[in-house]
Amino acid sequence: MKVVFLETDTLGNDVDLSVFNEFGEVVKYNKSEPDKDFLRAADADIIIVNKIPMNESTLYKADHLKLICITGTGTNIVDFAYTGKRNIAVTNVRGYSTNSVVQHTFALLFYVYEKLNYYDDFVKSGEYARSDIFSCFDVKFNELYGKTWGIIGLGEIGRGVAKIAQAFGCRINYYSTSGKNTTTDYQQVDFDTLLMSSDIISIHAPLNAKTENLIDENALSKMKSTAVLLNLGRGPIINEDALTQALEKDQIAGAGLDVIKIEPMLPDNPLLRIKDSKKLIITPHIAWATVEARKRCVEEVYQNIKAFLCGEERNIVR
Repeated sequence: MKVVFLETDTLGNDVDLSVFNEFGEVVKYNKSEPDKDFLRAADADIIIVNKIPMNESTLYKADHLKLICITGTGTNIVDFAYTGKRNIAVTNVRGYSTNSVVQHTFALLFYVYEKLNYYDDFVKSGEYARSDIFSCFDVKFNELYGKTWGIIGLGEIGRGVAKIAQAFGCRINYYSTSGKNTTTDYQQVDFDTLLMSSDIISIHAPLNAKTENLIDENALSKMKSTAVLLNLGRGPIINEDALTQALEKDQIAGAGLDVIKIEPMLPDNPLLRIKDSKKLIITPHIAWATVEARKRCVEEVYQNIKAFLCGEERNIVR
């Protein structure tokens, strides 16, 4: 049995992968090299992958391939028509990063909402040491208590965010992008109502035909000028040109993004025009990546392989 990691860099170099040695020969490549990926996959029985497309051009030489393990939840990298025709099983991992993403949602919010970059700079620049009063009121910020938090995508992560936002005293509204979520735990509203009524909007939805470009110029124009927008879902849910203009024109107060349309970020991304950290923070798709979450991810992949080899279905996606 040969297990091939095609991009270990996506898991970090501090995560122990030795557990996979029990399955047989393990070969690790740290990152994708598009002109070599198909050769690296050629003699694999099991491939462990994150972003590399799993299609005919990558797998046509992989005659012995039985299983593809995705080290994430999304499965859009897989050509299921091709893998199905080849009878190649595909698994993903679920729930491993919920606590991590919920935590990062609030990290992004407070950085912008409480203008933390400004006040950190105020102290470290020496201005506070030169001040003649004990506090500073230069840049105003508000309490979360009594505010309305709108959630787009009330899945496991969205519910985690809702629970903590409630603990801060927020009212919770949600919009179901699929229309299938009918929980009465929180107030369900239509999209326009969520946009117009929310002080904070956080996105935790998957990317699909219904959510791509959901937050466009029209949507942003309906938001409060004091609102903060957070995206912990997928980058293309927000139109980045429209968001840049909304921030430049003070149509909304701020944004916190962990995902963008093209990752890594392109040098001409319009969001790079926003230099004011009171308005915008972007982190490089790290919300999922606490040490604990990455360890859980590896353990989930291990358990998926172990179950597959025992003839059991575990996290089989198609």
